[in-house]
Amino acid sequence: MEPFGRFLNVIDVEATCWEGRPPPGQTSEIIEIGLCVVDLESMERVSRHRLLVRPARSTVGDFCTELTGLTQKEVDGGVGFPEACDILRRDHYAWYRTWASWGDYDRRQFERQCAPGGYPFGARHVNAKAVFREVYGLTRRLGMKAALDHAGLPLEGRHHSGADDAWNIGALVLRMATAQRGRPDDPWGRPHR
Repeated sequence: MEPFGRFLNVIDVEATCWEGRPPPGQTSEIIEIGLCVVDLESMERVSRHRLLVRPARSTVGDFCTELTGLTQKEVDGGVGFPEACDILRRDHYAWYRTWASWGDYDRRQFERQCAPGGYPFGARHVNAKAVFREVYGLTRRLGMKAALDHAGLPLEGRHHSGADDAWNIGALVLRMATAQRGRPDDPWGRPHR
């Protein structure tokens, strides 16, 4: 087993969405899970993953495709949500590793969609948006793209692509983790030495 605290899973999800209210009978569901694995020892992003998830109670419309780049045909080829959670547990040690997301939306979306016993993550979640605000002494929380600009980092890939956003959040995490190395209030789950 890997050393506890060495790897961090950075997760970004895209979900079905509409310009206004959802159509009758539909509810927002995860359609893409982007994952960037950050090695907190070597301080680098070591892998990038994308899981497409087939929605069960909603469809991908024009507004959602324009925002995320995903089409109904693409997500129809994805895995079901329970299988996606199994993949996170089995292949990405989601139950064992600390995980981070930009804000609490991703965590709450998983909690809403998971049946009892189906939540794939352990108890350690880091709201990277809140940590960024603290590290940079800001009075408000920035969106991911604005945070990249503030930190002097480029946007890599397409904004609102789960895989690309997870990769970009991974870069922000590394910038923050470097600034916090050795502090007793390090939120990333690294063991204290």
